[in-house]
Amino acid sequence: MTKKDRKDSRRKAENATLRELLRVPVGERIALSGYDSSATPGGAMAPESKTAGLAATTRMGEPLADLQERLWAASTAGDQRRILLVLQGMDTSGKGGTVKHVIGLFNPAGCRIHAFKAPTREELRHNFLWRVRRALPRPGEFGIFDRSHYEDVLAARVRELVPRTEIETRYAQINDFEKSLTNDGVTVVKCFLHISYEEQRRRLLKRLDNPRKHWKFSPADIDDRALWPAYQDAYELALERCATDDAPWHLVPADRKWYRNWAVSRLLLEHLTALDPQYPKADFDVAECRKRLLADS
Repeated sequence: MTKKDRKDSRRKAENATLRELLRVPVGERIALSGYDSSATPGGAMAPESKTAGLAATTRMGEPLADLQERLWAASTAGDQRRILLVLQGMDTSGKGGTVKHVIGLFNPAGCRIHAFKAPTREELRHNFLWRVRRALPRPGEFGIFDRSHYEDVLAARVRELVPRTEIETRYAQINDFEKSLTNDGVTVVKCFLHISYEEQRRRLLKRLDNPRKHWKFSPADIDDRALWPAYQDAYELALERCATDDAPWHLVPADRKWYRNWAVSRLLLEHLTALDPQYPKADFDVAECRKRLLADS
């Protein structure tokens, strides 16, 4: 690459939105080993970047809250649009922390959060997407999936919970499902929180070193680390086969918590800004109502 090419590449990156910087390429092979989990795409690399990142995240709170209110208000006039944030990642990658952070920026009354655990007996009697449809956000709402329908091609694949032939059919079902969501006014924001093997070890050790965090730890967490290579393979397949123009994947480096929170917040801000929801116009005579209120004093 020539000096001019490098300069053009840097200029392009500086002008790109975070949606473009973090977007997983559609139709390409994905190797997670080629992505730096401690990188800060779109963010500063200077030593003070954490302080700047935290401040930048705080500043996003007001515009995010404003856009959320406008989205909700627009739904009262029939606007069917809503947001669905899908969070996936290995244990300790920060799914719960991201949910907690995001909710702090929004009005909780307009949020619908669902954490998908192992399916119940009733859920197992239905197609794997049945329980997901029941948890979708309604018009005007902001939905968050802490884990999601992707567990059915991740954990199910690694742990061989269903036949491999069935797993293979689920990728296409997921793509069709997500396309139907976008056609119905749902903006699907899918984030894979990419954490390194060593960073996961550090976070698990911190849980062991803090008695107040023991409830978040299980000895099985150590056993699961033996499945790390299989999970990486499963994630690569999910990212490759389910990265579409309708519902793209965003790969968020998650070793730095401040960057993870900033990046997800920024992605949401960019998507909501693109939606540009508007307050509905009054369907009554504003001047007349004001006149009546003044007259009763």
